[in-house]
Amino acid sequence: MPWKTLDDVELAGKTVLVRVDINVPMEGGRVTDTTRIDKIKPTVEDILAKGGRVVLLAHFDRPKGKVVPGMSLGHLVGALTDSLGRKVVFAADCIGPVAAEAIAKAGAGEVVLLENTRFQPGEETNDPILAKAMAALGDVYVNDAFSAAHRAHASTEALARLLPAAAGRLMEAELRALEAALGTPQRPVVAVVGGAKVSTKIELLANLVTKVDHLVIGGGMANTFLVAEGIEVGRSLAERDMAETAREIRHRAQKAGCQIHLPVDIVVAREFKAGAASQTLPVRDCPPDAMILDAGPKTVAALEEVFSRARTLIWNGPLGAFEIEPFNMATNAAAAVAARLTKAGGLTSVAGGGDTVAALNAAGVAEDFTFISTAGGAFLEWMEGKALPGVQALQG
Repeated sequence: MPWKTLDDVELAGKTVLVRVDINVPMEGGRVTDTTRIDKIKPTVEDILAKGGRVVLLAHFDRPKGKVVPGMSLGHLVGALTDSLGRKVVFAADCIGPVAAEAIAKAGAGEVVLLENTRFQPGEETNDPILAKAMAALGDVYVNDAFSAAHRAHASTEALARLLPAAAGRLMEAELRALEAALGTPQRPVVAVVGGAKVSTKIELLANLVTKVDHLVIGGGMANTFLVAEGIEVGRSLAERDMAETAREIRHRAQKAGCQIHLPVDIVVAREFKAGAASQTLPVRDCPPDAMILDAGPKTVAALEEVFSRARTLIWNGPLGAFEIEPFNMATNAAAAVAARLTKAGGLTSVAGGGDTVAALNAAGVAEDFTFISTAGGAFLEWMEGKALPGVQALQG
């Protein structure tokens, strides 16, 4: 790997600035989901075990360079203490004497949490002066926040170039999984891309057709591709003005040897609500007054055949309106196939994106995938083939 890990840097006796993403949901002053906090524990424990002192750098919400008390990381001290099982010392600034004093006074095995980096006006502008002030607090920089790696901010990009830098365990796992999925994957490679609109994923689709062997398109995006083929989709969500773009993507796929898979049967309804009366029909038989809300069982069977021949699977987006029953059936069934093949050892499966994680959790199969990325924007930009500033900075 072109970046260093915790195994490649000297940590004993060093103060280690660890950039993490603990931008967790809160309600009534309490953390409602500790997933992101829990995921930083391996990195924290490793650094402490190697004799380093852990200082956490993180953002929270969007204060836009101003001090907003409701967005202080001080609110997370209790959740961090519970998750890490260690005393967490909070500093009310991320630079200067206040931060330096908190670090100096921290006892052995304690973790220091610095205040929201986005309280600083220079954070989101990647200000080198701010980065130098942060660097003055430590000896080593570790980035464990892949989900923020697509942003060139002072604490993710400039700071990494001022100190010996390495990837934390979570960042390392993300990068290894993504390299296995699109960098040097075992073939055939299948990508599943769902969601509402083609217009939001043009760059993603254009990149994937040059990298994968099979591209499965689901959700509202599939309707746009059906329209591009002259298939009527009734009142379904579809970007009719993007039909020509869909045809261009299909042409590009043909030139690259990538096979595009669209639904062959559909589940339609007249109402978009839970338990709405529905029909399963051939893809060309959508009634004018109906909406396509899911793919049908024949489509799932076809995907099972594609998945069974694949060695690598990348998944981003549901195949239908998975939030509402019974329109979650295709997503659940196809995800179960992928999970079964992964557990059997024949498939490497990597999934990411907010709706994707929610859909796989709802289907009860997320734990059976090889890797689930919780990084929304960074995961998508990686799939689009874009360079991620936070990752590039680790490469020196």
